[in-house]
Amino acid sequence: MHGCTGPQLQARPDKPVVPASLEDDAMVMQDGYRLPLRRWLPVGRPRAMVLALHGFNDYSNAFAGTASYLMQQSIAIYAIDQRGFGRSTQTGIWAGETRMQDDLLVAARLLCDRYPDTPLYLFGESMGGAVILDAASTLHRTCTAGVILAAPAVWGWQTMPWWQGTLLRLAAHVVPAMKVTGEGLDIRPSDNIDMLRALGRDPLVIKETRIDTIYGLTNLMQAAYAGSEQLQLPTLLLYGEHDEIITPVPVCGMLEKLDDFSAVGWRMLMYPEGFHMLTRDLQADVVLEDIAAWIIDRDAAAPSGFEVGHDTPRLLEICHGLHSG
Repeated sequence: MHGCTGPQLQARPDKPVVPASLEDDAMVMQDGYRLPLRRWLPVGRPRAMVLALHGFNDYSNAFAGTASYLMQQSIAIYAIDQRGFGRSTQTGIWAGETRMQDDLLVAARLLCDRYPDTPLYLFGESMGGAVILDAASTLHRTCTAGVILAAPAVWGWQTMPWWQGTLLRLAAHVVPAMKVTGEGLDIRPSDNIDMLRALGRDPLVIKETRIDTIYGLTNLMQAAYAGSEQLQLPTLLLYGEHDEIITPVPVCGMLEKLDDFSAVGWRMLMYPEGFHMLTRDLQADVVLEDIAAWIIDRDAAAPSGFEVGHDTPRLLEICHGLHSG
């Protein structure tokens, strides 16, 4: 395996097809792969369920703060470690967007079966949002009532500078196992420095990333960008104006493809002081209050007052500024 060139995907589990199942600490997929699970359940019957998908190189613990807040609103959260991340097997090896999409659909069905009378919401942060968007055309096969996208990763080949895309493709086929870090990029994912330092100490957060995993992520983000117009469910899109990970270029492109995003059931909140890790930034409580309010009543005004429409001057200023620049 190590002598091969070209992007590597996770080896398929050498197990027969089994019924998918929901256990206390894992969701077992039909190929026998176990997705480690964290769940936060409120006292009494939950008014809603959330299936949460973490971002790139992160894992389910990313939602601990979110869950602590939402449980106070009688909202339960199930968060999985996606294949190759956290406590899952073959850590650091890209699983492929098809398997990740299938895992999402199976996980959603398991929760639909366990809680048939409780509305289910999908919550994706960054890469997790990309997985949801990639699966947009198939979500009708589940009982999903709505989708929450926090800074969804839609920065695929279509918005990557040509030279950067060329180098990534070349490296993924010549030195796929080479690992890189984000050191020296001078990018701030959040203004919450204490939280970022804790992530740096967490052994389950991946610090060095294989080139072919970045290549796989870019393919996923490309598919998410293309699939965004297929998402016809009620959707809450969250974005921070200081996001340096997913810049406005792909986000504005996605919105322009939707023509009028409110007409297809999307609502967008844009936080003037927000960074990429919105639910863990210093203003996380503002974001979490908006999320809880939307889950409880999708037609209610956002408590923060940061909702923007297709013709909101600030959104137009950002997106049009990109074209004029």
